[in-house]
Amino acid sequence: MTLSIIAFTIGVLCLQWQAQLPAAALLATLAAVGVLALGLGRWRPRLRALAPLGALLLGFAWAGTLAQQRLDEALAADLEGRDLQVVGVVASLPQAFDNGWRFDFAPEPGPGRAELPRRLSLAWYRGFRPQDKTGLGNIPELHAGERWQLTLRLKRPHGNLNPGGFDYEAWLFERGVRATGYVRPAPDNRRLAAFVPSLGSWIERLRENVRQRFQATLGPQRPYAGVLVALAVGDQNAIDNGLWQSFARTGLTHLMSISGLHITLVASLVYGAVGWLWRRSPHLPLRLPAQQAAALGGFLGAWVYCLLAGFAVPAQRTLYMLGVAAAALCLRRPLAPRQVLALALLLVLLIDPWAVLAAGFWLSFGAVALLFLVGSGRLHPGHWLRQWGRAQWAMTAGMLPLLLALFQQFSLVSPLANGVAIPLISFVVTPLALLAAVPGLEWLLYPAHWIMELLMIGVEWLARAPWAVWQQHQPPLWALLLALPGIVWLLLPRGFPARWVGAVLLLPLFLAPPARPLAGEAAVTVLDVGQGLAVHVQTASHDLLFDTGPAYSPDANSGNRVILPYLRAIGVQRLDRMVISHEDKDHAGGAESVLESVPVGDLLSSLPFEHDLSAQALPQRPCLAGEHWRWDGIEFAMLHPSAADYARPTGKTNDLSCVLRLTTPHGSLLLSADIEARSEAGLVARLGAGLRTDVLLVPHHGSRTSSSATFLAAVAPRQAVIPVGYRNRFGHPKADVLARYGDIPLHRTDRDGAVEIFFRQGGIEVGHERQRRRRYWHGL
Repeated sequence: MTLSIIAFTIGVLCLQWQAQLPAAALLATLAAVGVLALGLGRWRPRLRALAPLGALLLGFAWAGTLAQQRLDEALAADLEGRDLQVVGVVASLPQAFDNGWRFDFAPEPGPGRAELPRRLSLAWYRGFRPQDKTGLGNIPELHAGERWQLTLRLKRPHGNLNPGGFDYEAWLFERGVRATGYVRPAPDNRRLAAFVPSLGSWIERLRENVRQRFQATLGPQRPYAGVLVALAVGDQNAIDNGLWQSFARTGLTHLMSISGLHITLVASLVYGAVGWLWRRSPHLPLRLPAQQAAALGGFLGAWVYCLLAGFAVPAQRTLYMLGVAAAALCLRRPLAPRQVLALALLLVLLIDPWAVLAAGFWLSFGAVALLFLVGSGRLHPGHWLRQWGRAQWAMTAGMLPLLLALFQQFSLVSPLANGVAIPLISFVVTPLALLAAVPGLEWLLYPAHWIMELLMIGVEWLARAPWAVWQQHQPPLWALLLALPGIVWLLLPRGFPARWVGAVLLLPLFLAPPARPLAGEAAVTVLDVGQGLAVHVQTASHDLLFDTGPAYSPDANSGNRVILPYLRAIGVQRLDRMVISHEDKDHAGGAESVLESVPVGDLLSSLPFEHDLSAQALPQRPCLAGEHWRWDGIEFAMLHPSAADYARPTGKTNDLSCVLRLTTPHGSLLLSADIEARSEAGLVARLGAGLRTDVLLVPHHGSRTSSSATFLAAVAPRQAVIPVGYRNRFGHPKADVLARYGDIPLHRTDRDGAVEIFFRQGGIEVGHERQRRRRYWHGL
């Protein structure tokens, strides 16, 4: 059974790797063959080897069938970008942010209404314009379960796609969100009902009520109130980014959500209470044995808590394991721990085959499998302290491959931090937070918060240590596959011969170096940052970052969301130079985050003296035409602005954009930032045919004020890259600008994701991240 369930999981995973879904007829055929093979393998001993194959085919077909149903919910293309009046229900816990609300919305069908996906992800922004006299900028407070009539502007799910980056579209697809958008200012936006009864609405309203009571009791002055909210109702958005960074550096993020340990704790408490009460009755044990009643009660308690927590994958895994164990107890069918885990895995994938896309799925099931591995096969478990140490060692060593593959880092202080935090948070803070969720017991939040304050003194001290986290490049797939048997070998019981071989199999995770260009070659990546620009240039031994993309919110920007994960994944730990072309926020928005996290040799820019980045403590100088340098056989030349450009008054910062040219033995590239026609004309007048370049970064995202005919004639590019945001509000690139490029191949970050340009022996190669990582849920 266990082997067949593992094969089923592999089948589900294989489906999620597909660039396109197989046809329905093929899925039906695979399902029929899978049922036949599984049946023969189960009932014919000589054909037992067919059972895993049949399970694999069934997993593939099952995941494909559900995926097609979800794809069929797509937003019609002709509804994108239009104002639509929609009636529906607030279907999630609304999240407040600096400029409004974010929430899920479930449209209700009705006569004359457009057919929409069942779940939308929306933002409702406050007014941006001071001259707005309509009062529509003052948006109302939202609550889960309310019915609203809203004017929406929607689009199909789309996210930035970069090497080593987060796949936002996969995350939306797994949640069943098939369109995103925002609420338009309209006088007929109005609340139609204060509450629409349904199980989902009741749960979300209950979670919201608990959150509001916690926040009202503790107030904004207590920094760890969000942690208590997260532990009680699973609202991880209540924890600010600074705390998340501390938890990540100390390996405590798994405790700041409702984990399997918390679910098990609640189930144990309910199990004990129901068993104690059941035995006190003279009649109930005659109808149902107390042990079975307690098991059912514990499972129901865990189920309620999972619903309150938002039903994340770790909570599901634990709930299903408890359910399997309770069913086995009631049916008097004892099961081995590995069978319980396997059945829980099967249930998760039958209900949610996209769970394999989430990091939490692998971390959750991997952690429990490791605990089963180190806890089995030992005749004498030994003292509880030895068992605890063995479990900590298993978690630390066993999770290394997964952590390096998913996050390219792991906490070196995690064993110490977890050794103190696990008992405190799991057995003291979480029970207090849960009891405080009962009306009238909110006072329990004060001792819970006080304990968190004491704990965080040590956590913050560990998090500030420069050696707290090991960071490196993303290991190659072959090193990960080699490490998995190495972990099993390393964690086998004492007395097993040559356990050190397991450690040897782990070494490639750390020692396999990331690929870099050879001398005379260069790799250039135009990152997909939305409407903005960030370009990484890598030579044999040097790295340069040209612009840092936009800021998305006070806490989120291209630096911490795109550039740093990308640099970490490819193994860049230091930048030799950073160039900020000009002060517009879509080019400089991520600079501070990068400078805080990565050592930078020096900074070139056209920024004014009073700009915030000018206060950074690193060598800085202005971009100046005529400056050039040579790295590893690659020539870098700054073409613009000149000293006269700095002296000339201008109302736009675009015309002061730094323009950088790279010349390699295999081709050239012109990074033109946001220069406009005036600067283009100056470059043509100064350099003329010297501007000729193989690859051009299209100026100003394809704006009408750039890419003049004279400039394009002088540059004469063979290929061009347009850094542009999907359905951006400026309408870039403009149709008449695209027409000027004629037959020149155009690469676009909104359509292609990150664009990688390799200047190597044999010529210029261009790759697209969206093509390389193409999956069936990607819209473009």
